[in-house]
Amino acid sequence: MIRKLITALILVPLALLLVTFAVANRQAVIVSFDPFHATQPALAFPLPLFTLMLALATAGVVVGGVAAWLRQHKWRSRARRFEAEARRLRAENEHLRKRIGTAEFPASSLPVVDAPRLMIPPPA
Repeated sequence: MIRKLITALILVPLALLLVTFAVANRQAVIVSFDPFHATQPALAFPLPLFTLMLALATAGVVVGGVAAWLRQHKWRSRARRFEAEARRLRAENEHLRKRIGTAEFPASSLPVVDAPRLMIPPPA
């Protein structure tokens, strides 16, 4: 519920800003892809200014997203490799559990470690 409210609080003003921008920038601009003939371009078409700017912003977001996705390839491949290793280890764990059964081992069969006990000295 809070997430929807926060989304609405962000998207509604953003939409109003976008509509205001589009209304204020309706004049047509000539978009030309002919660098040699400025007066008579071979390929040119008029577009409203807001359409051109929104198209460029959208293209920038797409190019940035693709660049970030390509940069994260190393992390995605490591995650896939570690996930495959985890699946293999889980399967091996299940195989070993079935092999030894579910019987509990008595305490006498556990190995005894002869290590000195650590003592906490009394406060001075």
